[in-house]
Amino acid sequence: MNFTAKGSPLKGLTGATLGFFFGFAAVALFGPTAKKLQVIMGISPAQVGLLVAIPALSGSLLRIPFSAWVDKDGGRKPFLILLLLALAGMTGLSALFLTRYPDNMTAELYPLILFFGFLSGCGIATFSVGISQVAYWFPQKKQGWALGTFGGLGNLAPGVFSFLLPLALSVMSLPAAYVVWSVILLTGVCVYWFTAFNAPYFQALSQGASKDEAKKSAADLYSEASRKQELFPSGGVVYTLVKSASNPYTWILVLLYFVTFGGFIALTAWFPTFWQSLYGFSVTAAGFLTAFYAVLTSLFRVPGGSFADKIGGAAASLISVAVLGAGSLIIVFTGNFALTVFGIMLMAAGMGVNNAAVFKLVPKYIPEAIGGAAGWVGGLGAFGGFVLPPVLASYVGKNGDAGYRQGFIVYALMAALAVLLILYLKKTEKRGG
Repeated sequence: MNFTAKGSPLKGLTGATLGFFFGFAAVALFGPTAKKLQVIMGISPAQVGLLVAIPALSGSLLRIPFSAWVDKDGGRKPFLILLLLALAGMTGLSALFLTRYPDNMTAELYPLILFFGFLSGCGIATFSVGISQVAYWFPQKKQGWALGTFGGLGNLAPGVFSFLLPLALSVMSLPAAYVVWSVILLTGVCVYWFTAFNAPYFQALSQGASKDEAKKSAADLYSEASRKQELFPSGGVVYTLVKSASNPYTWILVLLYFVTFGGFIALTAWFPTFWQSLYGFSVTAAGFLTAFYAVLTSLFRVPGGSFADKIGGAAASLISVAVLGAGSLIIVFTGNFALTVFGIMLMAAGMGVNNAAVFKLVPKYIPEAIGGAAGWVGGLGAFGGFVLPPVLASYVGKNGDAGYRQGFIVYALMAALAVLLILYLKKTEKRGG
């Protein structure tokens, strides 16, 4: 058949990364404003923990079905739907704040704010869709670099917005800041619409090709081996979810990703409160420190993919979680600001590299169901962003300000578990398991 494809591997990577960047900003949705909302609305620390975590709930759970959808129709349609849902949530928050903030912001509005936060978090779910979309564009030997670049640059969004939102709040009202954020998200939807395309296989299917014809057309589209599509789905949404769920490696990768990516989302939401409450920093200074952590973690993810290409995903993962554990223990046992920052830098390095290494392993261990596996790993792994802030808040509730440091023992314990899982992974590899 005569087949023409829009885009290229580089354009596919660029479009998906830009879309994810705008959608992922919702990780920082309530972090910089949680302290102010707590005072105005009179809500408890536990409710604050839930508030900053709620975008991560939708952003994690929706990754599973939407990522699996990629194996059926490609990434463009599910990606756009998630961005539009996020835009609806941001628009709802903007309207609520415009009409009720600050004098009429009562505790009765808390469930509605949670609902709009849940919708806004749909943009976070674009990650697993984008992972699958990018993976299908690239041959396996370039997976680490491509997926590390996608995740690393897209992950810059929480850091950027953690810094920009406090600055915006210093020169404009909270409602105005959220309106501007909504306009930025709308711009992101438009950018994705015009730049991102499905991998050639899915484009051939949409032009009427059979699955066999689509595979041949996609494989023959580019003469250079570095641009050829090598990965193809084996079935539809249900098949790819069941197939990947039946592979035990999927669940090892889920747990590894829970530790570092779920942990990353949790800290991006938690750090504004951490810095303000424990060290007495202003909203702007706390936003800057949170942005420093989030940007550093994201930047480490980019070379982390190439590092995993070079030494192997399992080896890169093992080194990175050990570094994460060391950093978290430093924070637990010191109240010194400089040492705390150093510990956070170690955590950022470990999280960034492991986040890239895990998705280097997805196409290797579950090549027949990348979309489904990326959904399970990205979805349940990111669920840590919802689970961990309330856990961290519980340490504060029990031990006061000292609990802000003590809560990081959770990260040390998770890092120890991750080391055991990776050693098991490497052991089964040697046996050919």
